Amino acid sequence: MAPKIFIDGEHGTTGLQIRQRLAERRDLELLSIPEAERRNAAMREDLLNSADIAILCLPDDASKEAAQMTAANNNVRLLDASTAFRVHPDWAYGFAEMDKEQADKIRSARHVSNPGCYPTGAVGLIRPLRAAGILPEAYPVSVNAVSGYTGGGKGLIAQMEDETREDHITAPNFLYGLSLSHKHVPEMKIHGLLARAPLFSPSVGRFPQGMIVQVPLFVEDLEGSQTKESIHAALVEHYAGQDIVEVVPLEQSASLARIDAVELVGKDTMKLFVFGSADGKHVNLVALLDNLGKGASGAAVQNMDLMLSA
Repeated sequence: MAPKIFIDGEHGTTGLQIRQRLAERRDLELLSIPEAERRNAAMREDLLNSADIAILCLPDDASKEAAQMTAANNNVRLLDASTAFRVHPDWAYGFAEMDKEQADKIRSARHVSNPGCYPTGAVGLIRPLRAAGILPEAYPVSVNAVSGYTGGGKGLIAQMEDETREDHITAPNFLYGLSLSHKHVPEMKIHGLLARAPLFSPSVGRFPQGMIVQVPLFVEDLEGSQTKESIHAALVEHYAGQDIVEVVPLEQSASLARIDAVELVGKDTMKLFVFGSADGKHVNLVALLDNLGKGASGAAVQNMDLMLSA
């Protein structure tokens, strides 16, 4: 019997992309709720508890409500795409390549929290250097990023695309999170194994999908005698043996004049780059991904498949 999958919030941006990825699969049975009934609590609860895996594409409070609805049913497993449980100790963090053991943790977990798009890039760059003893725990990490506007959901999509709206955004690029208290910061700190919250500066560009995340480093403030080459080698070693995260060779990176934020649109992979100054004093770590691919829906399907392989 095919496992039953229910996407709670299938009509939102992330949910729609997950459903598109699963539409042609014959190894799954997709449960669905009509859009007109999406606020019908009784119908949602019934579908949640009928699923083998429920994928939650909801606001934080609604995800917490769904978790309560299924709390007594050990037969349903949850995969949450909201921020609600990303640092919860009882939920497996759904970044399979983060550590060698992480895929097994996801595979065996009843509750899995899908990472945020920005943290996928940031943690993907930071954690290997922490694990290798290169990046000090108390290093003052800065994370600068730009995302496609679909990361803001239907509301921001409408603001960017509908010119008739009073709140239509005409800017080609805008900075936000100006209070420096973005909801992704705790996730970056905890899963980046950092003692200090990173300084995170996000922005949005006038393109639907795509993302660049940057982590600049002062080499002299790292542990030991590090170079661009040793930092790159640590990333290569960390991600060896898998095909989702690619560490771009140094010579290839050195030949680039620019990085295009939309290069990986439609793909569920991530590329990591290491750039360095000529004097060796500065390094810039860069992650390139689709904010709705490895940054959201693609990661959710990857995690679902891991959970089904248990």
